[in-house]
Amino acid sequence: MDIAFATKFLGALFAIMNPFITLPLFLAVTANKTVAEQRSQATAILLYTFAMCVIISLAGSQIIRFFGVSLDSFRVAGGLVLGGIAFSMLNGQPITSHERATQEKNVGGLAARSEVEDNPSFYPLTFPMIVGPGTIATLIIYGAQAHQSKQYLAFSAVLLIVLAALFAVLFFAASIGKMLSTKMRVIMARIMGMILAAIAVEMIFAGIRALLPGLAAH
Repeated sequence: MDIAFATKFLGALFAIMNPFITLPLFLAVTANKTVAEQRSQATAILLYTFAMCVIISLAGSQIIRFFGVSLDSFRVAGGLVLGGIAFSMLNGQPITSHERATQEKNVGGLAARSEVEDNPSFYPLTFPMIVGPGTIATLIIYGAQAHQSKQYLAFSAVLLIVLAALFAVLFFAASIGKMLSTKMRVIMARIMGMILAAIAVEMIFAGIRALLPGLAAH
């Protein structure tokens, strides 16, 4: 296994899919459900998230090439998206994709709201809360960087670890929510935001160096 690749990918993916950041919204959306129903929702979220992550990881590069977008351009764009999310986390502001989910839910009318409230496991919890623009960019960029069997192994292992952590937190959300204070959540969000910002900067400069090779010579 490529440890260096796994460490970078784990830092990026866990920061963007941080289950403890997802936890408050999950508890809010499932507030009127029993613990058993919450755990059923957690299982559904895991299945939806796993399916989306696999599809994006396998076909993401081909999709962006189909639209004539180079991987390096997407790396810069993905870094900017992650940077925006990181600054939101550092400043204590709601992440754009999360806020968008709430606004869209309000625009959809009574029927749409009723459907979301009855079964929110895919929308808005899986998409765009967990698998949003930042997650999609991270999966495509790191998936394209994997060229050897040890890197494919590291990619798969990291994805499974993050999904397992996400499932564990959501499955035991009722118990964890009581133990995790608001201050602890804020501190965790700040730490994850700083890590994500550093990774975003690295992505942006790596993409710029590839797009403008003349800069690397200076």
